Amino acid sequence: MDLTPFINGLYGIPVFGVLLQVIGYLVAVIPPNAPNIMQQATPLALAALCGVLCERSGVVNIGIEGTMLAAAFTAWVVGVAIQPMFGTPNPSDIFGITIPLIISLAAGVGVAMAISALHAWLSISLRADQIISGTIINIAAVGLTGYLNQLISQNSPAGAGEFARFVPPTALTNLPGIGWILAMLLNQGPISISVIVLVIGTQLWLFRSRWGLRTRAVGEHPRAAETVGIDVIRVRYRNVILGGAFAGLAGAFLSIEATNSFQDDMTAGRGFIALAAMIMGRWTPIGSFGAALLFATFLQLGQVINISPPSGELGTIMASVPPQLFDALPYILTIVILAGVVGRSIPPAADGQPYEREAAT
Repeated sequence: MDLTPFINGLYGIPVFGVLLQVIGYLVAVIPPNAPNIMQQATPLALAALCGVLCERSGVVNIGIEGTMLAAAFTAWVVGVAIQPMFGTPNPSDIFGITIPLIISLAAGVGVAMAISALHAWLSISLRADQIISGTIINIAAVGLTGYLNQLISQNSPAGAGEFARFVPPTALTNLPGIGWILAMLLNQGPISISVIVLVIGTQLWLFRSRWGLRTRAVGEHPRAAETVGIDVIRVRYRNVILGGAFAGLAGAFLSIEATNSFQDDMTAGRGFIALAAMIMGRWTPIGSFGAALLFATFLQLGQVINISPPSGELGTIMASVPPQLFDALPYILTIVILAGVVGRSIPPAADGQPYEREAAT
């Protein structure tokens, strides 16, 4: 039975028809672009996990953007430095792993953890304004990486390469209904695939372990936590530095998995979008991951619409819209989400509040 006339009739209904065309267009373009959506979601989800760990223990970290940028640059530049030492190594059959790539990844994560330790020292030990501390990290990262990249890129150096994607069996990706979801999750490099494990593991750790209970207690009522023997300062340091490892993975993903290069300001605001995803996800790992997927879908749609706009009346409408507006979709969504969600999402009670131990009497 040919349903084309019926569908065309529905599409012809004013307003409602355009809405149906939008839904039909999304159904048509999202499944084939699902692996790319997961690629877009990876740095957002990892950065959001960094924010969750920090803020659940009471430390605001808006320096995630700068931490990611420094990690991306470090992972790339370390690869540039050590690649000649290893010649042309044969990539492993699993994710194209080489020793230079492993060293580059470790260097990116290590730098991010060091920057997070600096933020922890300023925010926790010195009790400096946490917003100012994060802002300084962001500004310093943009300036230093931009300057050093100018010096290094003049020689057009070769990096350590990039991690390869895993190619899942077609028997899985062709399964009706769920094949495209499996392709989205499995047709990825190692950092992207690790996101699912890290999200689920952090969710269980935060809400099903003694460590997580102590973290939440410190973020809600540090004074009460201290009275039952929890070391508030230690817990906050630990969470901020561990969160830095997630931000380091997010930055390294950009320069040694999504690409094999570094560009100035290549994070492009992803650290701030990740904070919005964290808020939308109500400071939970799984909620933040879901929000990251939503933001990533809009990031990918902005590119897809520019390359392959829809046909029919919807295509005519979109053709009259400047293409720059589609590029701005995720940032517009960020504003809308923050305007509509922040008032309803309640952060940890002690979030952003410096803690000072009572003097012994």
